[in-house]
Amino acid sequence: MPKQKTHKGMKKRFKVTATGKVKHRSANRGHILGKKSGERKRRLRGDGIIGGQEAINIADALRPCM
Repeated sequence: MPKQKTHKGMKKRFKVTATGKVKHRSANRGHILGKKSGERKRRLRGDGIIGGQEAINIADALRPCM
């Protein structure tokens, strides 16, 4: 039986917390920041949290490296 492999794309984008939630970086923070307001950029500053079934699916794809 072959081993399950870590999904390398997800490994770069998500991190699983100790409680099983999944952290991700906010979108629209990479470039073209001059036209975005300071208020908008402040809202995007923190990491987002994914919970529920979606978090379980992501954690399953990251299983071997956890």
